[in-house]
Amino acid sequence: MAKDSNIVHRYFRKESGDSLVLMKVNPILFTGTEITVPTTGKLELHEFELDEDFETSLLADGYTTAGPMEFNLYFSGLSGGSDE
Repeated sequence: MAKDSNIVHRYFRKESGDSLVLMKVNPILFTGTEITVPTTGKLELHEFELDEDFETSLLADGYTTAGPMEFNLYFSGLSGGSDE
């Protein structure tokens, strides 16, 4: 099995009402990380598991493909919600 550092992750985003949802998906292990970025308040981080048809499901739910930069800026804390 490939090491996690050798996997090219897939990134998705969705604007939903008063928040932005960013996702990083491991397409080999079918796991992912989701960051919810509300317009006010604190960022929420969730880990989850997917099935092999994850891309079709996400696109049907209104997500679009994205690049890693936006996700990683929020994940590292360089951009994002307030600390309230």
